[in-house]
This record gives sequence, C-alpha cells and structure tokens, in this order.
Amino acid sequence: MSLPLYLIGARGCGKTTVGQALALALGYAFSDTDKHLQQTTGLTVTEIVAAEGWQGFRQRESLSLQAVTADRTVIATGGGMVLAAENRQFMREHGQVIYLKADAAVLAARLEAYPEQAQRPTLTGRPIADEMVDVLAARDKLYHEAAHYIIDAMQQPEVVVEEIISALALARAS
Repeated sequence: MSLPLYLIGARGCGKTTVGQALALALGYAFSDTDKHLQQTTGLTVTEIVAAEGWQGFRQRESLSLQAVTADRTVIATGGGMVLAAENRQFMREHGQVIYLKADAAVLAARLEAYPEQAQRPTLTGRPIADEMVDVLAARDKLYHEAAHYIIDAMQQPEVVVEEIISALALARAS
C-alpha cells in the first residue's frame, strides 16, 4: 500500500504540472481537487464562489479532498486547502504532504503568464503581485505546518519531481 501524496502551495506553484509529472514517474493516478469539484458540481470555482461565497466553496473543497483521497494517487490541492485545520490534519494523517514553495514574485509572474480567470478568482481584487505577497504572508505558516516535505518550486518541473522522489526515497531509507 502506498499512501497518497498531497501537493500544497499557493496558486501558480506548479501543483498540477508537477503533480501530473510526478504521478507519471511513480506510476500513480493523478487527481486535482479543483477539477474534481468542477466536474461534480458542473460549476467553475468562480461560479461556486459567486453563488455560495468563499465559505461555501471551502466546505465543498474539503469534501472534494476526501473524495479524491486514494492510495497511489498524487493529489493537487487548491491553494487555500490548508486554511481549514481539519484539512491539514486529514492530509497529514492520510498521506505525505509536499509543500511546493515559491516566492510571491515568481508565483505572480506565472499567474500573469498563464491567466485562468474562470478557474482562479481573485482573493482580494488587488493586482496579482500584491495579492500573492498577502496570500503567502497569511498561508506560509499553514503550508509549513501541514507539510512533511518542503520543496523549492522555483525550478523546472522535472527538477521539482526529481527532488520530491529523492526526498521520499530518503525518508523510506531512514
């Protein structure tokens, strides 16, 4: 039995890109909590937030996390998944949690280069560079609290995947 791997971190850190490549490298399934949520509700994140507010979205997000959790699965979580203490505890108890850490400026540049406004509603209504500074300031401690491993996500995705595999192998060996 191989436990699930949860990828956490802010929007733009590479959870989906790295997650898909990591799943392929390990022979695991891949799941994305936001995509699962959209498929099961038929709504985008923006539409859910508009209809139910952030609190309603966060409740649905927690249910989505539980629904996609399975052995031998890499799970890309929404950036705010760590806001609920229950989600942090759930991930730590059910699998290995990997924080893909990147600087706010790098995250903002990635989000500006690949805008997905329908999937990524602004949290503050402010410019993305300012928002990412605020989001990381508010969540970095929670990401660290939840994580079993912290990986530098400011590298190429294939390097990030190699570092995750090395960290997991090192942990198994000790």
